[in-house]
Amino acid sequence: MKYTSEVTINLPRERVIELFDNPDNMPKWQPGLQSFEHLSGQAGQPGATSRLKYKMGKREIEMIETVTSRNLPDEFSGTYEANGVWNNVVNRFYNEGDKTRWVAEHDFKFGGFMKLMGWIMPGAFTKQTRQIMEQFKEFAESA
Repeated sequence: MKYTSEVTINLPRERVIELFDNPDNMPKWQPGLQSFEHLSGQAGQPGATSRLKYKMGKREIEMIETVTSRNLPDEFSGTYEANGVWNNVVNRFYNEGDKTRWVAEHDFKFGGFMKLMGWIMPGAFTKQTRQIMEQFKEFAESA
C-alpha cells in the first residue's frame, strides 16, 4: 500500500529541520512514544538502527527504525519494521520562504494477520500518518 501525505508548517525550513532532527523532541509530537533507543551505527546516519516503543491504548508496539537516507534539509528516509508490518518512509522538506511543506511518501508491506488489516482498513494508516504530521506541525509552531 502506497500513499503520500503532506502538511505546511508556518516556520522556515531551517527551524523545522532543527526540531524534526532532534530525537528528544519526539515525545512532544508522538504522544504514544514510550522510548527511543539507539541500537547500532552512527545515530541518525544511513545504516543506523533504533528501537521505538509505543503505547496505543492497551496495545504496545515495538518497531525498528533503519535510517536509509539523510540529506537534510531536503530529505530524511527510513524503514520501520514491526510485527507483520514493513514501512518505507521518504520525508521531503520543501522551502517555501517563511513556510515549509513536509511531504511524506509511505510504502507499506504487510505479512500475517496485518496483511488482512492493511486490506480491510487502509484508511486507518493514512489517518494515523496525517494525525502525526499535524501533531508535529502543532508542536513546531508552538516551540
